[in-house]
Amino acid sequence: MMHRPVVLLAKAFVFLLAFQWAGHAAAQASDYPSRPIRMIIPYAPGGPDDLIGRIVGKKLNELWGQPVVIDNRPGVGGIIAIDVTSKSVPDGYTLAVGDLGQLAIAPGLYVKLPYHPLRDLAPVAKVASFPYALAVHPGVPARTVRELIELAKSKKVPMTYGSTGTGGTTDLAMRLFSSLTGVELLQVPYKGSGPFVTALLAGEVDMAITDMAVGGPQAKAGKLRLLAAASDRRLVLAPQLPTIAEAGVEGYSIEFWGGIVAPVGTPRDIINKLSSAIDSGLKAPDVQQRFNEIGYAPVGGTPEQFVATIRADIEKYARIIKNANIKPQ
Repeated sequence: MMHRPVVLLAKAFVFLLAFQWAGHAAAQASDYPSRPIRMIIPYAPGGPDDLIGRIVGKKLNELWGQPVVIDNRPGVGGIIAIDVTSKSVPDGYTLAVGDLGQLAIAPGLYVKLPYHPLRDLAPVAKVASFPYALAVHPGVPARTVRELIELAKSKKVPMTYGSTGTGGTTDLAMRLFSSLTGVELLQVPYKGSGPFVTALLAGEVDMAITDMAVGGPQAKAGKLRLLAAASDRRLVLAPQLPTIAEAGVEGYSIEFWGGIVAPVGTPRDIINKLSSAIDSGLKAPDVQQRFNEIGYAPVGGTPEQFVATIRADIEKYARIIKNANIKPQ
C-alpha cells in the first residue's frame, strides 16, 4: 500500500505536469501562427471547396501575416485529403476544407472509412453553403416542380437524372426528391459534375440537381431551365426561384456546405483562435462581396455549431442512404 506522503508527491507531480502543459498550450496559441499554414483542399482547383479555401486563406494571411499554402489533394470524393488531414500533426498548421460529402455522407457510404468526422477531426468553422438548384433540359415540358412531378408520373418509362455517381451529393439529393414525391427516376452516373452537366445540356438526361456556379450561366443562356432551389431558403443568384419545399415537396431540404477542419488534438485555444478569425473574416465587406459574386452564403459561427451541423447531417444522410437501399461499400 502506498504511503500518504508518496501519494501526495505523485499528485503534486501530475498537477505540475498538467499546469506546465496548459501553460505550453496557452503559449502556443498566443504565438500562433508563427509559420505558414497548409490548407488541404479535397478537390482540384476551381470547385466550391477550392474557392472557399482560397478565400479563407487569403483573409487569414491578411490578418496574421503568415502565408496559407493551398494543397489540392483530389481523389475518392475528397476522402484522401480528409484522411491525410486526420493523420497530420495536430498543431494548427495543417487545416483542410471539408464538405457535406466527406464529413456527413461518407460515414453512411463506407464501412471502412479511414477516419471518423467527429472522432478524428476537430471542426473549426462552417464557412459557406453552396447554391444548388433543380434543373431540367429545355426540351422537358415542365416549368414548375409540380408540372415535373405530374409529367414523371405520367411516363411509362422513368425519367432520368444525371449525377456524380451513386451515393454522391447530387445522387442523394435526387433520391430524396424521388422518395418524397413518389416519382420513380433513373440515375445516370457520370465521372464528375462537369460531365453530367454536359449530358444535361445535350439532353442525354432529363434533369439534375446542379451547382448554380455552373447551372446559373447555362440557364441565362437558355440551355437549361431552373425550377427550384434545393436548399431551405431562396438563392442569392436567383431569388425568383421557389425552394423545392415551397413548390410543394414538403420536407425537402438539401444544404451543400463546406467548412474548415483540423486534426483532432489540435489545442483548443488554437481552434478557438482560428474559428474567431474565420467568423470575423466572413463578415468583412470584401469577403461578403466575393461570396455574393459566386452565389455562396457565408455562414461562420462556433466550432460547436459546426459539430452540430455535421452530427445532424450524418444522421440525415444515413437515413436517405438506407431508404434508397444503397449498400455501404
